[in-house]
Amino acid sequence: MEAVPAAATYPVQVADWVTISSLATAAGTLVLATATFASVRSANHAARVAEESLLAATRPLLMPSRAEDSPIKVGFGDDHFVLTPGGGGTAEVADTAIYLTISVRNVGNGIAVLHGWRVEPSFELAQADHPGLEGFRRLTRDLYIAAGDVAFWQGAFRDPVEPEFDDVGGRIAARERIAVDLLYGDHQGSQRVISRFLLRPLEDGKWLATVGRHWNVDRPDPR
Repeated sequence: MEAVPAAATYPVQVADWVTISSLATAAGTLVLATATFASVRSANHAARVAEESLLAATRPLLMPSRAEDSPIKVGFGDDHFVLTPGGGGTAEVADTAIYLTISVRNVGNGIAVLHGWRVEPSFELAQADHPGLEGFRRLTRDLYIAAGDVAFWQGAFRDPVEPEFDDVGGRIAARERIAVDLLYGDHQGSQRVISRFLLRPLEDGKWLATVGRHWNVDRPDPR
């Protein structure tokens, strides 16, 4: 009788459950990390949008008032008074002082708090960057302008020795335009803006107020 051949034997593939478990864990971790990253990114975006909305609700922006707005009586510390017309300003030279005022309207959503001012000495007014903050004069009293309201800015030169005294006084006498930079921010002291106002002489002896440019100090410029 012929011998029955033994059954062929083949190697048995045994699943490596340790490796499979590790790969599954890694895949789960990757999926969880991706979901967490997307969630955090979405939350950060939502937080930025909410913060920007909150800041926009308190952001001021000053513009010249309208010509039909009522004039404002403005008094200085030495009992000198001027009547600032709507849409304009005043520029007066006295023996020991130069008085400047501008009627302004807050077209922003938040209260404007005026911090300081300066007169631009150059007649070239197309600078790309805002002037340095160190050159601003601090106001002697706090001026608050409510959203949508009309108020005023006032400034005075009282030292005849300083160069600005003769420069500004000469411009007033020659009926030349005067550029005034106003530094202001919201009621929390942030979102500071520099607005460049121009006092333009009119034929009737009055001064027309216009605005030439706004610079953001604490935020990126929009342009």
